[in-house]
Amino acid sequence: MEADTVKRIQQLLDYQFKDVRYLHEAFLHSSIADDRLQSNERMEFLGDSVLSLVICDTLFNRFPDYQEGDLTKIKSRLVSRKTCSEVANGLGLPRYIRVGKGMDQTRAMTGSIAAASLESVIGAIYLDGGMAPAERFILRLYEPLIAQADAQQHQENYKSLLQQYCQQEFNCTPLYDLLDEKGPDHNKCFEMAVVIRHRRFQSAWGVTKKEAEQKAAFHAAVELGLIVKVGDEPLTSS
Repeated sequence: MEADTVKRIQQLLDYQFKDVRYLHEAFLHSSIADDRLQSNERMEFLGDSVLSLVICDTLFNRFPDYQEGDLTKIKSRLVSRKTCSEVANGLGLPRYIRVGKGMDQTRAMTGSIAAASLESVIGAIYLDGGMAPAERFILRLYEPLIAQADAQQHQENYKSLLQQYCQQEFNCTPLYDLLDEKGPDHNKCFEMAVVIRHRRFQSAWGVTKKEAEQKAAFHAAVELGLIVKVGDEPLTSS
C-alpha cells in the first residue's frame, strides 16, 4: 500500500496510526494474502467484538427504560452484516481492500467483504490505540443509526414507548386490563385496555394477550399525541 493511499485512508478514518502495519493488514483480504493468518480475518474477528461491546454499552446507558429484548433488537440491527456493509460503503472502504483476481467484480465487494473491512478497521484502531479511539470511530459513524434504530423500535413496540412516556411524565407504569376473551381454548382472542392514572384508553383485540396489549398501547399513544397517524402509517411524534 503506497504512502499516499495510507494518508487518504487515515484522513477518511480520522485516525492516525502509530503502527501502519495494522492498517495494511486491515485491508488485506484472504483471497490475495500469502497466508490467511496475514489477512484481515483475525482483525475482523476482534473488530466485530469491539463493535458489539461499544454498541451494547451505548444502548445500555442511553436507554435505561428499555427491556433486554428491546436492546437486543436494536443491537442486532446495528451490528448486522447489512448495516456494517452500508456503513463501510458509505465511508468508501471497499475501494481500498486488496483482493484476489476477479474478486473486485463480485457482489461480495459491497456486501460481506465491505462489512468485514469495517470490522477489521475497528480491530486495527483498537490494536493501535486502544478502546477510546475505537469507540470514538464507531460512535462517529453509528450515532445517526442509533437514533434511527430507536425510532424504529418505538414504532414496533408501543408498550415500550408508552412506558417511557409514563415514567418520565407521571412517574408511573401503564396498567393493562383484560376486559374480555372469546373463542375456544385453541383459538382465543383477547380484549385489552391501557389504564394510566385511572384513565382508561380505547381497548383493542388481539389473538394473543401480547398482541392486544401492543394494539391497546398504540391507541393510548395516539390519544396522548405520542404517535401521529399519516394514512395507515404510524409515526412517532417529535
